[in-house]
Amino acid sequence: MSNIVENIATRLQEAEAACRPIAPIAGDIGEGRVEVAYAIQAEVTRRGIAGGRRLVGRKIGLTSKAVQQQLGVDQPDYGALFADMEIPTGERIEVAQLIQPRVEAEVALVLERDLADDDITLGELMRSTAYVVPALEVVDSRIRDWKITILDTVADNGSSARYVLGASPRRLTDVDLEACGMTMTRNGAIVSVGCGAACLGHPLRAALWLARTMAKAGQPLRYGDVVLTGALGPVSPVSAGEFYEAKISGFSPVSVSFV
Repeated sequence: MSNIVENIATRLQEAEAACRPIAPIAGDIGEGRVEVAYAIQAEVTRRGIAGGRRLVGRKIGLTSKAVQQQLGVDQPDYGALFADMEIPTGERIEVAQLIQPRVEAEVALVLERDLADDDITLGELMRSTAYVVPALEVVDSRIRDWKITILDTVADNGSSARYVLGASPRRLTDVDLEACGMTMTRNGAIVSVGCGAACLGHPLRAALWLARTMAKAGQPLRYGDVVLTGALGPVSPVSAGEFYEAKISGFSPVSVSFV
């Protein structure tokens, strides 16, 4: 298995560095071998850290039931977040540095405690959350034409690329994450609408799944980690010259320009 892991990890890294997509990798991984896909992701993450990148959190993907059914899975997936992936709200992202980007609006948690127990409760998760902010996640598959299965996207770090955090944090007690409405616009025109309940029924439910999963994997979430909890509505393809802004009830807007 080690040869497969190392080979595919190298192909994914080279695709990202060259901004050129590769053919689907699921066939090389083997049907149903999600554990191998996560091993590839872990190897890419390990290489990133060894190369000087700093791990600052995790992202949750596949929180939409419709997308889960499309990919034939019954639970979310996760990927790593590095410090160099974060873009301040209102700033710009160069499209030429990506391959086939898409953007989605979601909610992010920032933790103030380690979450080391694999049976962590919802109450403990809430007590461990310092604050919550609106976010835009820019996903970008290294797989050509987004022709992905669960194996492709897991190995490819959850198809992650960049993320944008809002700059006005709120306490969990100040917002209703289940009922909050979301509207995302492109150059002022609405391209996505949704709500907190679209994310596995509640963004905290997604975060709880992640906390337990990472603890069981021996990679628990830590103090200061950013957790992107998953899309609140449909994703939008991105082109240069576009300005995206997401408004989520109870929060200040979060925005980014693509150039």
